[in-house]
Amino acid sequence: MSELTEEDPATALSAAEAELHSVEAEIDDVGASRVERLVDAHDRFDDLLSRYRERASGSGRETFEAYVEFQGRLGEFVSELPDDLLHREAFEDAADLLDRRRLEERDFDRAREALSPASQVADLIGGREAAERRYREARHAVEARRNELQDRIDDLESLLAFEDADLDAPVEALREPIEAYESAVDDAFRAFRSDASARAVLDLVESTSSYPLVDFPDPPAELRHHLRENPAGEEPIPTLLEWAGYTASKLSHYVEDPPRFRAAVGGNRTYLSRLDAGPLHVGWPPPPAGTLRFRARELVAVVERFAPESTVSRLHAVRRLTGRDDYETLRRSAVAREELTDEDRRRLRDGSVHDEIESLRAECDRLAEALAEHDAR
Repeated sequence: MSELTEEDPATALSAAEAELHSVEAEIDDVGASRVERLVDAHDRFDDLLSRYRERASGSGRETFEAYVEFQGRLGEFVSELPDDLLHREAFEDAADLLDRRRLEERDFDRAREALSPASQVADLIGGREAAERRYREARHAVEARRNELQDRIDDLESLLAFEDADLDAPVEALREPIEAYESAVDDAFRAFRSDASARAVLDLVESTSSYPLVDFPDPPAELRHHLRENPAGEEPIPTLLEWAGYTASKLSHYVEDPPRFRAAVGGNRTYLSRLDAGPLHVGWPPPPAGTLRFRARELVAVVERFAPESTVSRLHAVRRLTGRDDYETLRRSAVAREELTDEDRRRLRDGSVHDEIESLRAECDRLAEALAEHDAR
């Protein structure tokens, strides 16, 4: 059985909606328009207190000027309050506390305390916004949990694809020809890279752009141009890499323009050093028969340009594997052996994968029902 998170998201969503409905009910009891008018007055009054709390408190010429300005704005504010404003008397009480010949900051604090009845109602709007935010977050948590469960179900269903795989199938019938070819092409490419000119090697690599299933990294343009236009391109790659480590004075004995050589070759040492036969491999486990058939055809077109016939013959042998009646059976067994852990195999044998999928789907359905019951806001 799958375990719920510490706080079940569906339960949390129900609680968040109940909280939101409670706050909305309080606002409805007072009257939404009355609360909104109160909030507007409360915010303006609170802003007035904040702006003058320090400036109009104490003594001094500047303070007195601020005091006079504050008293004028305070009186104007109170006189403009609608007669039917909710808790209008709280504003008047607060203003009376500030009607003094000299103000201290504690007077402003007492005024805020007197405004408490209005503040509590005004806070309902902020409470509603906070409740709406928590509701949205709770709904998002349900969606995230459902997606998490679906991902887990997808993983388990992928595991079930190997339920009937024959883990004891003789996969060596595929592995041995593939490994023999890959070992041979590694040797052939290594010899080609060591003996042929760098220009010829990059010509080969560049030509593979016509073969989508042979994924060599593109030669850097600056490197390609330099080796095409300069005598250094006639040297093998190992030689160029050795030269790239020379001092400027020593390098000048080998190339006509050492700075350009350093920029083009030295700046691409990593690319040249990592250039190997990896893109010419088949890989293990091998791809489906159709993919391997087309890939092998493209590989032949590339490999026969530099490798001996014995290597090409091994590649043809790999391609012929796709004609075996048991190719997909052997391939699936190879994939299963590579991907399945001992625990995966045990769970496939005892059927617990099916049980977990059933449990996860039930939980997914429950979360989907919760989302349907609690609309997005």
